[in-house]
Amino acid sequence: MIYEPSATAVVIFCLFVAFTLGLSFYFGGRARSVKGYYAAGGSIHWFVNGIAFAGDYLSAASFLGICGMIAFYGYDGFLYSVGYLAGWIVALFVIAEPIKRLGRYTFADALDNRFNSRGIKLAAATSTLAVSIFYLIPQMVGAGVLIKPLLGFSHTFGVISVGTVVVLIVVTAGMVSTTYVQFIKGALLVAFSLVLTALILQRGLRVGPGLERGDLPPAQIVTVKFTGERFVNGKPQGRGPGQSDLEHVGHLSRLPGGATHTGPLGPLAFLSTLGQSEVVLWSSKTEKLSDGSTTTTYTPRKVPGSEVLQPGNHPSFNGIRSEKLSDKLNFLSLMLALFCGTASLPHILIRYYTVKDAASARKSTIVGIGSIGFFYVLTLFLGLGAMTSGAIDVSNSNMAAPLLARSFGEMLFAAISAIAFTTVLGTVSGLIIAASGAVVHDLLTGYFRLDLHDANKVRAGKFVSVVVGIVAIVLGIAFEKLNVNFLVGWAFSVAASANLPSLVMLLFWRGTTREGITAAIFTGMVSSLAWILLSAETYENVYKLPPESAIVPFSQPGIVTIPLGFLTLIVVSLFTQGRVGTGPRKG
Repeated sequence: MIYEPSATAVVIFCLFVAFTLGLSFYFGGRARSVKGYYAAGGSIHWFVNGIAFAGDYLSAASFLGICGMIAFYGYDGFLYSVGYLAGWIVALFVIAEPIKRLGRYTFADALDNRFNSRGIKLAAATSTLAVSIFYLIPQMVGAGVLIKPLLGFSHTFGVISVGTVVVLIVVTAGMVSTTYVQFIKGALLVAFSLVLTALILQRGLRVGPGLERGDLPPAQIVTVKFTGERFVNGKPQGRGPGQSDLEHVGHLSRLPGGATHTGPLGPLAFLSTLGQSEVVLWSSKTEKLSDGSTTTTYTPRKVPGSEVLQPGNHPSFNGIRSEKLSDKLNFLSLMLALFCGTASLPHILIRYYTVKDAASARKSTIVGIGSIGFFYVLTLFLGLGAMTSGAIDVSNSNMAAPLLARSFGEMLFAAISAIAFTTVLGTVSGLIIAASGAVVHDLLTGYFRLDLHDANKVRAGKFVSVVVGIVAIVLGIAFEKLNVNFLVGWAFSVAASANLPSLVMLLFWRGTTREGITAAIFTGMVSSLAWILLSAETYENVYKLPPESAIVPFSQPGIVTIPLGFLTLIVVSLFTQGRVGTGPRKG
């Protein structure tokens, strides 16, 4: 079996969790005021905040999802990295310094700086909650994925354990502990990914066992009964949690010149050699049986290495090669959402409030871009290394990176898995902080005008954090089977559609009114959510309905809903220019 509990992994995992919780209790005294709880008192050094940006942003999607997509489809997964990184250019040159000057604790603070509008607070808080919850789903799914090989427990146990630890982090010390958890896990993630990349290059490329003659491995069939009992070719395999009935796969079937092993390779030589080789990739097909069970068949196929290094293999990117207009629009829409979404994510925006001034916000953004960009270059080698390592579980793309680490030994596997686990902790804690601030600071005190003292605000924030944590646990269990990177694409689309138009127009157009901002946020949020829920991918992966019956023509909404948000703001602002109270506040 692929997954067997590792004593080493359990020990390292427990040490990581204990250290994280100890850090939270140590900083607990700094979270007694609202500013301390939601913005770490504005006392975080810009370099620490920059690495924390990386720790916050390099989520389960960045590590597990992207590596898995590259391992299964090749270069297409790397296109997600390009989109994610490009979005930081918008954050650096457009958002960083203004957002620090305009706000205090939440995204709504920045939008409402020129106005005293309950409508803006309501809209921004609702948008923050929607984006945060959408983004929480893939993080919790990633947590459940990691628990299986680490402890041998079920996905459900993994999601519950992560939710519990994160809630303790947030309730104990708020943004202070969250920042330092993100700083530590960001630094460790980049460092250990560099080590793993060096090992991949040192090992080089080799033809898989039994493939020297070019023979393909036999297709593997797994029948999963509704009872949870698993069968391979008709033979029962038991119901143990965290068990897999599939063997390791993922090999080269041919190297240039008929060689079977290259020896150590440099980064460019690795890519060049892979491009001249032949790779065995796997596709899957699931069929429903008359008794209600399902049969999934995983079939190998030979693919030229040059094709693996070209875009267009993943369904989300087939618009690059497809002649259909809808496929091309779907690809452009996804890349637009990734580019615009970064500067619109609430948990990223509130990190600017943790430094002392606008200059520090700019410098921390530069540090974050450097760290994130370097990591994304490493993901290309991690994904391709997993593709050719013989350590892939074809039934779970999210496990590509940890299983790759396991091919080099239990210690590295334990360290990588534990760091990936803290990756989930850091991102989830930031999202819960953002959601808590939206409810307490924007809704309770801003929209409903409740007169809460600092201590009561902090107490209410901790209570909301517990509730959001429970919601995240439930959703993480419900969406177990979806690729985490795929889910994050949805969150970016909603964020870019709902938040970016208002933020950009507020900064660059004096004609923006509070009615325009409110209408743009609700229009972008509702339209993007509706588009996603009516898309072919949602029909197939969530509703289990035929994708051809979907209502919208393509799955990614950004190319429609982002311009719609801008248009809504402009039109509504023009019609409300003359109203009393729609312009900026005096003084």
